[in-house]
Amino acid sequence: MIAGVLLGASFLGALFPEFQARLFPPETTSVLYTVSQLGLVLYMFLIGVEFNVDLVRQRMRSATAVSLAGIVAPFVLGCLVAATFQDSHDLFSPEVQLWEAMLFTGAAMSITAFPMLARIIFERGLAGTSLGALALAAGSINDAAAWCLLAIVLASFGNDASVALLAIGGGIVYGAVVLLLVRPMLARFLGSINRQGTSMSGAVFGVILMMLMLGAWFTDYVGIYSVFGAFIMGIAMPRGVVTRALHWFIEPLTVNLLLPLFFVYSGLNTQLSLVLSPALLGVTVVVILAASLGKGVACWAAARLSGESQRESMAIGSLMNARGLMELILLNIGLERGVITPVFFTIMVLMTIVTTLVATPMFERVYGRHLRSQPYTPEPIPFAPGP
Repeated sequence: MIAGVLLGASFLGALFPEFQARLFPPETTSVLYTVSQLGLVLYMFLIGVEFNVDLVRQRMRSATAVSLAGIVAPFVLGCLVAATFQDSHDLFSPEVQLWEAMLFTGAAMSITAFPMLARIIFERGLAGTSLGALALAAGSINDAAAWCLLAIVLASFGNDASVALLAIGGGIVYGAVVLLLVRPMLARFLGSINRQGTSMSGAVFGVILMMLMLGAWFTDYVGIYSVFGAFIMGIAMPRGVVTRALHWFIEPLTVNLLLPLFFVYSGLNTQLSLVLSPALLGVTVVVILAASLGKGVACWAAARLSGESQRESMAIGSLMNARGLMELILLNIGLERGVITPVFFTIMVLMTIVTTLVATPMFERVYGRHLRSQPYTPEPIPFAPGP
């Protein structure tokens, strides 16, 4: 994320404007956007593949409480931030009404960086622990709910009831068809691969890619966003050899080439010079504090009220507070749809970077010493390639 910002107008463009203009001429913007969207679709498909429904069931009570607190509190604070600053600063497009600005900001505050949370948990061998199960379950519920909320928010921006109904109704129908009809069909179609442990053929992989792209196209067509279709299609994939093979095929190209282009595209839209005035710097500080208190403190309190220890509750709060890639996806949607201005985009990117960078040091401070005192048995990383 930082590298993407440095490549944009905020750093490279300020120091070497001619070189930056040659490196990223205007005609490349559409190319970067298209390729980065492909990367997002593939990456969200992998996130859906890793969505563990059984894990959610195991810690349903605590996970639901933590995820609900992690959505409601930052959503309310986000609405208050939008209501406070909409008229005094150039944060939203003139066509955006107050309630729309409040909904978008609230949804943006509610996002959690589930992929980063998962990596921290698995890389530290916490996947089978109480903390790991609770964090992963709460993070997955939080992101699923936040994306559903975002779908409703985006559907409302059409100023047309039929557009909103098509988006929301189409999304519900798509989710029901994929999870209730397509998922059992895939289990039968791909069951022999899991049972026999055989490798996935190129033809089967091609069919899965076609289904993925059709799902992404459909959700984009009805007015939600392509990543919703990709995420739900990933959930429908049968677990086992199939999911490991999908990571083997998709993960290296997506993470090492396509996804970094999305960060570059986001960096080109980030202009730190827009928020250097004292007033906008003050707004930025308020946004960062509201996001951190709303997410981190609320998740900590919910975990404590659910009976978790103080140490694990603080660890949950620090992990859930990170935004990461998920936030950037949402912000780019808002900028593309004309909901927010480059000023607010930059403010929210700064909030994303701060909360993401702080997550790991905070986790190490509240839980790291306890973790190092325990026997360490590394768990497989969920995104590691190869069967």
